Amino acid sequence: MPNQPTSGLKLFSFKGRTKVLHLTWVAFFISFFVWFNHAPLMATMRDALGLSDQEVKALLIMNVALTIPARIIIGMLVDKVGPRITYSSLLMVSGALCILSSLSQTFEMLALTRFLLGFVGAGFVIGIRMIGEWFPAKQVGVAEGIYGGWGNFGSAAAAMSLPTIAILYGGDDGWRYAIASTGVVAMVYSVIYFLSVTDTPEGATYFKPNKVGAMEVSSRKDMLLYALTKLPLFLAMGVLTWKLGPDNLAIINTAAMLIIYVSLGVLYLYQVMHIYEVNKHLLDEDVPEIHRYKFKQVAVLNLAYLVTFGSELAVVSMLPMFFQDTFGLSIIMAGLLASGFAFMNLVARPGGGLLSDRFGRRKTLLILLGGLTIGYLVLSQIDSTWAVWAAVIATMVCSFFVQAGEGAVFSMVPLIKRRMTGQIAGNVGANGNVGAVCFLTVLSFVSPQIFFITIAGSAAVVLVITYKFLDEPQGHMAEVLPDGTVELIEVS
Repeated sequence: MPNQPTSGLKLFSFKGRTKVLHLTWVAFFISFFVWFNHAPLMATMRDALGLSDQEVKALLIMNVALTIPARIIIGMLVDKVGPRITYSSLLMVSGALCILSSLSQTFEMLALTRFLLGFVGAGFVIGIRMIGEWFPAKQVGVAEGIYGGWGNFGSAAAAMSLPTIAILYGGDDGWRYAIASTGVVAMVYSVIYFLSVTDTPEGATYFKPNKVGAMEVSSRKDMLLYALTKLPLFLAMGVLTWKLGPDNLAIINTAAMLIIYVSLGVLYLYQVMHIYEVNKHLLDEDVPEIHRYKFKQVAVLNLAYLVTFGSELAVVSMLPMFFQDTFGLSIIMAGLLASGFAFMNLVARPGGGLLSDRFGRRKTLLILLGGLTIGYLVLSQIDSTWAVWAAVIATMVCSFFVQAGEGAVFSMVPLIKRRMTGQIAGNVGANGNVGAVCFLTVLSFVSPQIFFITIAGSAAVVLVITYKFLDEPQGHMAEVLPDGTVELIEVS
């Protein structure tokens, strides 16, 4: 890659690749700020619109439902048109939806806009490709970690600031103005981002996939594995539908639930058909060795992100109530102490990327998976006999391994196949949301202690799979320039 020396990362510079890093993590920060702007204001919104507890629960589910397919779609889009246009467009559209959401007068309107706003959660995927384009292999881990960790903090920033902003606006509609303000910020920043970045450094080529609709793979076995890895995404959407159905939240009736189930089945078969169409040449010919990549790398990282980011989303959702019930704390104090889990993002995720760059990506991920397995086993032992400070320390230590593990996962994603980095990031990222759905579903049936043990057991299984099947990135990956010549991109 031209103009990509491997000198140290100049974090406090606002030039070159560091400028792109800062502009991109801010874009991600704003996307998460918008995505979770409802959470700290939900009680006020409930009272203003007269929502029932069932409707509030439905809104929380609908806010994350669309993110699963959105990450796949955005991954394809960013590979095709580039991160600059994709991120700017996503922020502009989500900003408009945010303003529309603030105008809601009924549950139905609010539910529709929150469902559509789930698309902004896919913004994470765009930056993975952008950072991968701008940073060399020796720095990409820490750069992706900074992008993910600092951007992810947008949800915590929303929780801390939006109630105050709503109070400053004042009146019964203060919450509306607060939510609308985040939409305006997103729309303004979409223009700033579009005018301030380029998809690649000067002189570098932005490689695009040869076909759209599905990822290209390198063998018939990989084609089958790819189709299998798509199945959990649709199963998770099925679980979400079931949660909204008549036996649970009763937001949709039996007929609607069955229609959604059938639609999901048809969509899965349609996706499998696309996988076949894009890769059917593999039935007659082999891919040249220089252009091959191992899809098992993607499959293993899918699972690793399922137990890292998936467990983070699930634990962040339940930890305040867990502290409140276990120690008899006030709502405010429980929320404050539980926020330590999210705060670790600022250092843990970049730390995981940095460790991967320095000491090896496979080794780092294995150690972090082992650490989070032990961490969740420790959390499963917390009860009212513990000192509160000890419980907080245990959650923060566990959180470090969880979020550093996320950084380690995405230190590898840009090093698999450059022209499909967006699609790979989309698949891996979507599996994080699948993990959240699975673990939160388990929590709805069992105690918090069993919930933590379930995550620990899942992480232990993924640890074994990672040890057996994940390879350390070595050598170079090959991409074809427009003139037909082959460029080798260093990955180790």
